[in-house]
Order: sequence, then C-alpha cells, then structure tokens
Amino acid sequence: MAIFKIKGGPTSPEKNSLPRRKLGALFASDPSTQDTDHVDPFTHYYNHSSLYPKKNKHSPPRNSDASPIAIRSPRYNPTMYYSGPSTPSSSPYDHLMSPLAQPSPYINSPWIHQPAGLLAPGDEDGEQEIGVSPDKCGFMGSISREEGHVYSLAASGGLLYTGSDSKNIRVWKNLQEFSGFKSRSGLVKAVVVLGNKVFTGHQDGKIRIWRFLGADRRNRHKFVGSLPTTRELVAKSINRKNYVEVRRNRNVPWVKHYDAISCLSIDAEQGLLYSGSWDKTLKVWRISDSKCLESIQAHDDAVNSVVVGFDGLVFTGSADGSVKAWRRELVGKSTQHVLVDTLLKQDHAVNSVVVMHSAGALYAGSSGGLVNFWEREKHFMSYGGVLRGHKLAVLCLAVGGNLVLSGSADNSICVWRRDDGADHTCVAVLTGHSGPVKCLAVEKDEAAGEESDQRWIVYSGSLDKSVKVWRVAERGQSVKELEEDAEE
Repeated sequence: MAIFKIKGGPTSPEKNSLPRRKLGALFASDPSTQDTDHVDPFTHYYNHSSLYPKKNKHSPPRNSDASPIAIRSPRYNPTMYYSGPSTPSSSPYDHLMSPLAQPSPYINSPWIHQPAGLLAPGDEDGEQEIGVSPDKCGFMGSISREEGHVYSLAASGGLLYTGSDSKNIRVWKNLQEFSGFKSRSGLVKAVVVLGNKVFTGHQDGKIRIWRFLGADRRNRHKFVGSLPTTRELVAKSINRKNYVEVRRNRNVPWVKHYDAISCLSIDAEQGLLYSGSWDKTLKVWRISDSKCLESIQAHDDAVNSVVVGFDGLVFTGSADGSVKAWRRELVGKSTQHVLVDTLLKQDHAVNSVVVMHSAGALYAGSSGGLVNFWEREKHFMSYGGVLRGHKLAVLCLAVGGNLVLSGSADNSICVWRRDDGADHTCVAVLTGHSGPVKCLAVEKDEAAGEESDQRWIVYSGSLDKSVKVWRVAERGQSVKELEEDAEE
C-alpha cells in the first residue's frame, strides 16, 4: 500500500511581544460583548461552508464546516452506498429560523420522550418507523426538543449528555430526563466525560468543568471551574510576551481561545485534555491543576476535530482540508507536541476524526461525503482507502468495537464493520432524522450479556432538534447482501 504523506510546517505557538488588552476584556464570556468582527455560528457556517454557494462578496476567505445549520438533501436512496459522492446542493437558510433567534427557558423542559415501541418520526411520505423491542437491533426511541439544534453528545456510565445552541446541558438516563445544568454561554459544541467530571466546550472560547455529585443529590451536577482559570489568565495577562495577535488590532493571552471551542478529547492515561477551536489552535490542559501547558498553531483554518490516538499520537482535522498527526516529545528542557506528519491535504473540509484503538486505525470524515482511513504500520501509518456511503458531507464519526459510524448532512447514518484485512462492510444504514446528523455517541450495550455478537447503543443528534437511539450489532448481513436477498 502506498504511503500518502505530506510534510507540514512549524508548530510552535506564536508568543510575540504585543500591547496588552484591558483586563476587563479578558474575562468577557458573553459573545455580545466581544469585538464587532466576531462571527456567530450561523453566519460562520453559512458564509464559509463548502456546502453553500458564496453569496456575500464581503465574507472573509474562510471555508469552515464547523457548525452546519440547515441542509436540504434528496431523499435517501439505498443504492447510494454503491455510488461516489456527488456535488452537494442546498438552498439558503431562512435567517428568521436561525437557532440563535430562538429563546429557550430552562425551567420548562422542552424535551418530549418517545420510548421504544412507539412510532418514530416519519419520512417525506408520512410513513413512520416502529421502534424495536429491547432485545432486538434497530431503532429504540427518540427524544425531541424545541430549544435548539443538537451539536454534541457524550455517553458515560449509562448517562447521556446533550449540548445544543441553547445554554443548557441536559442529562438523560434510559431516555428519561435525569438532570441538567445551565452555562453562561450558548452553543455547546463539545462534551467529554472523565470519571465524575464533565467538560463542555462553548462558543465564548471557554471550557467549563462540572462534577457529578451522585444520583441521590438534588443538584446532581455542580459547576467547579472553567479553563483557563481566572488566576492563570490574570497571571499571563501581566506580561506582554504572553500575548499573541489573533487578528488585526486584537491580541489575547496565549492560554485563551478567542473563538468558539469546536472539539475536546481526553488522554486519561496522561491526565491531559485537548481542545480545538475555530481560532485555528490546539491547546493542551493538565486536568489535575487546570493549567494550560501548550498552545499550538495547528491549522490554517478552524480545528473541527481532535482525538487522542495510539502510540502517543494525537490527530486533528480542520476546515483547511488537512489531517495532522502530533506526538508529545521532549524538546530541550520542556515537553511539547511536534508535528509528525500531515496525513491528508484536500479541498474539502475535514469535519471529524476518530480512532479505532483495537485495530490501530484512523478515520476522517469530510465535506466531500467520503471517509478516509489509515492503518498503523511498523514505522508510522499508511493510507488504507476510502468509505463511500453518503452523498453529502460527513459531519461526524464514532467508533464502537469493530464498527465505524458516519453521520451525514444527507440525514442518514452508515454503520461500517471492519473485517479482517482492513476490509469494510456496510452492515446498516440508519434513517429517520429529518435534518443533518451532527453528532454521534456510542456505548456498549450492557443488557446484551455474554453474547458472541457484541451489540452497541448508538445516540445520534441532529439539526432537526432530536436525539435518536439505536441498537446495532457487529455481526449481521451487509446492505449489499440484504439487497441481493430481496432481489431473489
């Protein structure tokens, strides 16, 4: 297999000697108080996404797929699995329906629970899907909400955390509302969990930390701090050398993200938290003392995804169309992340990267509708191939066992099984969402017992303001085999 590699450039953060900003501006968390050139999530995506034609000649030259809002796609066709991606087509989004214009009070839960066995939302012809019984694979249930698009999911310990473009993070257990907590900033684009700590990434460039206190407590989650901490931000703001220029006439301390946080990933073994942002940087945080260890100018456009890999590697995907591999190494007297290789460089934005640790494989989904993957080899990694299953942008990826799941702007989820020899088979296509699938989370199905066929619970969050729950199995007939049986 030929190795597909392109060397990258320097990675050290810029730490120029620049004029300091006023102290009050450093702590501004409300997007409305930021500079007038700050781009809100809807304008950012609509003006710069490769899924939409450019309408505004004054838009800055940025091609970010960090936060899609609305896409009209053709009705799903099962034969799409066998065809390559086509050129996306869409219509302009109605600004009156912008999620940022929709108020959402926290006190009255807007979620509507739909348990397994009831009718699922129908397709374009009004047909409805029947939920399956608890011991079968397929659609299990749906949670519909009215407070905004669902941008992030995290599943841990039987709990499901959901983030949206409102200020609320909801917590669910067995498809029932379990808890919830409210932040000071909307658009929760990333949620990760480590033990009893929950980390959320927000539009204002802050990472907020919450602690789970227990199921028997009235307030089950408590806010415990944010990154960067106030103490560290004040300490860094004193010295001019700690400032970096982020755009013309604006500079901030290097420990602070100045744009929305788009992704988070945890290295539990090393006790590190990685955060990627629309400000093009990757920051490294030590969880034990909440200190920012490093800031890397990682890409030429928004960092859309980051994932902790194997062999000490960290992978990032960006709206600049690249996938990069980083490794933490000793440089002089300090430990820094250095660029190992640029695995991919293309025109289409990379929206999501995930790692299958058991196989030593990396997957990257992009706006061209493809999922590229790489294999671990003796010296580094080699290009493995591409998965074709969607006609519009791949917005999210998730891994469970030997399964890879891809959520797309065509409203569908493809389930791929990785077989021996790095072959991939599409074992299922999950449909039912009426909007693009923006985020996925996978959790082992503990109710499956000691069965030979491992089963997984899949959560899919969509811009149709709903979360759907599915059960999938690693073994089973592929889509192609099912179609052949139907023809016979």
